[in-house]
Amino acid sequence: MSVSKIFYTLTDEAPMLATHSFLPIVKAFTKTADIEISVPDISLSGRILAAFADELPLDQRIPDYLAELGQLAKTPEANIIKLPNISASVPQLQEAIKELQKLGYDLPDYPAEPKNEKETATKQRYAGVLGSAVNPVLREGNSDRRAPKSVKEYAQNNPHGMGKWTQDSKTSVAHMESGDFYGTENSKTIEQEGTYSIVFHGKDGSEKVLKPAAPLQAGEIIDTSVMNLNALREFVKTAIAEAKEKNVLLSAHLKATMMKVSDPIIFGAILETYFKDVFEKHAKTFEDLDINPNFGLATLYDKIKGHAEEENIKADIAQAIENGPDLAMVNSDQGITNFHVSSDVIVDASMAALVRGGGKMWDKDGKERDSVCIIPDRTYAGFYDAIVQDMIANGAIDPTTFGTVPNVGLMAQKAEEYGSHDKTFQIEADGEVRVVDANGNTLLQQKVQKEDIFRMSQTKDAPVRDWVKLAVNRARLSDTPAIFWLDKSRAHDREIIKKVEEYLKDHDTTGLDIRIMDVKDAMRETLKRGREGKDTISVSGNVLRDYLTDMFPILELGTSAKMLSIVPLMNGGGLFETGAGGSAPKHIEQFLEEGYLRWDSLGEFLALQASLEHLAHTQNNPKAMLLAQALDNANAKFLANDKSPARKLGGIDNRGSHFYLAMYWAEAIASQTNDQELAEQFADIAQKMHDAQETINQELIDAQGSPQNIGGYYRPNEDKTYAAMRPSNTLNKIIDSI
Repeated sequence: MSVSKIFYTLTDEAPMLATHSFLPIVKAFTKTADIEISVPDISLSGRILAAFADELPLDQRIPDYLAELGQLAKTPEANIIKLPNISASVPQLQEAIKELQKLGYDLPDYPAEPKNEKETATKQRYAGVLGSAVNPVLREGNSDRRAPKSVKEYAQNNPHGMGKWTQDSKTSVAHMESGDFYGTENSKTIEQEGTYSIVFHGKDGSEKVLKPAAPLQAGEIIDTSVMNLNALREFVKTAIAEAKEKNVLLSAHLKATMMKVSDPIIFGAILETYFKDVFEKHAKTFEDLDINPNFGLATLYDKIKGHAEEENIKADIAQAIENGPDLAMVNSDQGITNFHVSSDVIVDASMAALVRGGGKMWDKDGKERDSVCIIPDRTYAGFYDAIVQDMIANGAIDPTTFGTVPNVGLMAQKAEEYGSHDKTFQIEADGEVRVVDANGNTLLQQKVQKEDIFRMSQTKDAPVRDWVKLAVNRARLSDTPAIFWLDKSRAHDREIIKKVEEYLKDHDTTGLDIRIMDVKDAMRETLKRGREGKDTISVSGNVLRDYLTDMFPILELGTSAKMLSIVPLMNGGGLFETGAGGSAPKHIEQFLEEGYLRWDSLGEFLALQASLEHLAHTQNNPKAMLLAQALDNANAKFLANDKSPARKLGGIDNRGSHFYLAMYWAEAIASQTNDQELAEQFADIAQKMHDAQETINQELIDAQGSPQNIGGYYRPNEDKTYAAMRPSNTLNKIIDSI
């Protein structure tokens, strides 16, 4: 039998730690089915080193694994398991660079404001590492994301805690009424293949090419939109006044990690408006220290450290908070506000936590309070407003009876806003931005003012066709109604609706309940059905896919990490994602402090099972199918016996959960009857694990309770990390003997 291959990505933070514990088990089990596990490094530090490989000594260079995986994703042979990675903000990028420099890598600093051609080129290289650098490259297919039956049943039988919503809740979503991306968007479908360029025309007659000629496909949809910074600041003033009047917290909810160009600027405008007096009073000092509000309070505090004005500035910031509405906190104990770091502000995680928590966020004293939630752009603020209003009217959902909301998401080939980063610009002067074809004809145009954010995005035709097909197939296979969440008041969605209505005709939809609904109405209908115990497939665009696949899993299951996320790649391969990574930083911090990792790897277990099944079908590997079926049984037993990491030190952590999964998997392989040799081999392994269970558990628990040195946060030492994540010699001997 030829060797099959699974590409298991090495990423960052808690998932990276978990990989060092789980991967030796995966490699040991799968080699019995002639499967090779390749581990491409797509971590933030790995991507940085790959970007500067030509400037590093040979022994420090690593290949551009992300680019290689991107090419692989376009082939039928692709079988990729993708763990959560850091979508880096500028502060995170700078921290990673500093750590690598300390480790002996001669890397240039990140030039936030380049002063010459060399610095401009350096910034351009780093731009390829920032934000959502990974997902658009790998996602050559659309998303099929759902809670496996066993996971949903476990959640219903063992419900997580829900905060209490009351009808007198003051929590609200604040959004702009004009001047935002939603209000300014225009869109058109391209009829013929060609090219486009983005050109700025200044009021003074100047002209600047923002993006040189790039390809356009026939049938693809292009959009442009503008966020007016003056309108944004006026809106923020109103939101601040509302929070102050209602005596509730003020919070900002953006996606500064994925929307790496636009949202840090929006974050900075919110910060600068709240601390207007501080920025005006200390303007000269801030200019001298190169303080950029887009990077948040944490960077500001770092830059004023040791300065003659440090205490005065801190006092003025404290006074501004005293005079304004209280700020929501990321960490009350450490005084970290919602305005400290832009990458802490992740709307899909923060708003889902707020909805689950009864509309509450934490204040500076660690108390739960209502909040005015700033989500400036109406494109998705409306859906959050709809769920908040529903919770106020009807109370929290009941996880024991609520239906399930799987998602079919349009994301292939950098669809929609998440593919807009190389077409997003902050404008330097008043004028007009035009998208022009090869002959100079204007395709779309926008009037702009100085500081405005201009954004263009593209959605190719083939992914839309595939998305519609996937939605129809899921609706038929699960006998579940499907709702396309599309807003006819939004320019882009109107173009998408035309295609959806046309491509639905290519499929037999007899007996299926498939609807197109505005985003707010779709949310209300889905919640109504869910409260009645009915399931509904959400069929959505790329960004909304991201938000919905956090919101509903967190309400249904208590976490989005336990979802099965399959991306059927358009050329026949498979990409298997392992859940969201929003809690990954907190988990690695806890591990480094006290040797306890609460990260739940169930998402990896589910993705591996789907990956093995896909490999069995596409490469005619019957042993892989046996492993997949056995792993499915092991996952069910793992849930039934509640072997996910315990909540507190002294219980089993991530490493202990891997041991139990391995034992249950071995038992399931041993009990199958189609391959006697494999069954006998794993019967021996399962027995050894069972006999040594008490010893293994004790060795794993004994490893807890003290700080861990793994040699780095972004670029840990491999040997130290394996030692920390494989502390049971008894278990290691059994696994390594396979």
